[in-house]
Amino acid sequence: MITLIFALIIITVVTVFSVQNAIPVVISFVFWKFEASLAIILFLSVLAGVVIGVIGASLFRMKLSKKKQTSIDHENAHSF
Repeated sequence: MITLIFALIIITVVTVFSVQNAIPVVISFVFWKFEASLAIILFLSVLAGVVIGVIGASLFRMKLSKKKQTSIDHENAHSF
């Protein structure tokens, strides 16, 4: 529940900040250059951060779960 409230607060802050900064900006990366609204850039940046965070957390949990399962299997093998 706390996580949901925290996520809603972050979404609200990012939304308000994005709407107040809706000016067009030029994005340059190596040979790639385009112009877009700062609000869109901010939204996409936050979205990318959330996706990367969720993937990282999922991989960490899977690794931890696999390590825990290996430890349990190892203990069961020695108990017989």
